[in-house]
Amino acid sequence: MAESTPGGQAAVRLTARAAIAAVTDQDSFRELPVPAHEFTETPGLDGPIGWEGYADSLARAEERTGERESVVCGAATVGGTRAVIISFEFGFLGGSLGERTGDRLEAAHRHARAHRLPVVSLIATGGSRMQEGMRALVQLQRVARQSALTGAAGLPRIAVLRDPTTGGGWATLGAGADLILALPGSQVGFAGSRVRPADTDPTAYTAESQVAAGAIDEVVRPEELREALSLRLRLLCAPTPDRAEPPDALGRTDPPATGWEAVSRARAPERRRAAAYLDAYFTDRAPLRGDRCGGTDPGMLCGFGSREGRTVAYAAQCGTATTPAGYRTAARLVRLAGRLGIPVLTLVDTPGAANGAEAERAGAGAAIADLFAAIATASVPVTSLVIGEGGSGGALALSAPDNLWATPDSYFSVIAPEPAAAILKRADEEIRSTAEQLRLRPQDLVGLGLARGVQGPAPSSSTT
Repeated sequence: MAESTPGGQAAVRLTARAAIAAVTDQDSFRELPVPAHEFTETPGLDGPIGWEGYADSLARAEERTGERESVVCGAATVGGTRAVIISFEFGFLGGSLGERTGDRLEAAHRHARAHRLPVVSLIATGGSRMQEGMRALVQLQRVARQSALTGAAGLPRIAVLRDPTTGGGWATLGAGADLILALPGSQVGFAGSRVRPADTDPTAYTAESQVAAGAIDEVVRPEELREALSLRLRLLCAPTPDRAEPPDALGRTDPPATGWEAVSRARAPERRRAAAYLDAYFTDRAPLRGDRCGGTDPGMLCGFGSREGRTVAYAAQCGTATTPAGYRTAARLVRLAGRLGIPVLTLVDTPGAANGAEAERAGAGAAIADLFAAIATASVPVTSLVIGEGGSGGALALSAPDNLWATPDSYFSVIAPEPAAAILKRADEEIRSTAEQLRLRPQDLVGLGLARGVQGPAPSSSTT
């Protein structure tokens, strides 16, 4: 069934079991036992708070959907990876969360932790069940706690946002997941369609808008969802303690003769950028986008990739000034990789941190400090390669302090030569000599003990 959305795009609405069938391997789903209800009902009342007609509503929902609650929970394989599956039935009282919903969600997460399984939540909900009052609302605390415990146990949590995903379901299992996918045109937002301000922009409550705001990682078409989930589960469920090797250099092999030559090479428009390095290094990748604080930075590529059968997390600057959202996204990536036991690769390439008024208002200093802290306290090894410009603290924040490498087409400096000369009140013709004084060439970094080496190209294969 398709439902029209505020953005005008038709969103596909599936039943809970149809959604499960759409993403799991054939005949692999096994429903979990329904847990005994832990709370005591008040005798003589219609539901936990005496909502008149609630029992009849439940009976009609059960007859209409064939389900006894708004979620179906079980275990299945997705592309060969075993996972706990939670699927919401929107036809059952709008997929709302009540006490018995909380019972099932808690049992599902407990099962995931007991069997070391990732959790995939296929969400379609209008929020908390008003017919159960505060007894329903507090289930959000319960669900949030279970999700947090699963994450703290080092198990991946992936959410798929169906239409609609609003209220507490979005604010717990949805927005609280490690990676978030959404189906096109789905309504996504904390406020449901009937409780939003009358004059609000309806397009703000769409999956596409949430991607732009940094709250969702990717919108995936229904026919591609199984493959997308399979890739992410395979990548996130393959921890390894080994340090990632730095990528081979893709540009020139000879070291720059002077400091200004190093700067010129790094700034050359034809130089290979982060996307080329990632394509050469990984066989496949799954992106992680957004800082979860309202921002994205297309100049910071983050995600997880497969390298010779093992997973490596990556955060790569693309040669632009990095915004606060970019630093926060990279910090999010580093912390998630640490929790999942996945090594990190960073590619350093920026003229510096964005320093305009907008960046300051967005918390540039705090965002950079957070990334410094994330790398400094990372529980997994971090490998860094300078592939272009290493512009001051904006580049250093993404650099591993003990495992830094450089390519022959790069430089790293406390400050760029032009502003350095300006601060020293030197003439423009002295910029090149200032670059020499800064000792910013890749071989200078090695000589100063700041880099482990200058990375060369991949060895050429010989034929006989």
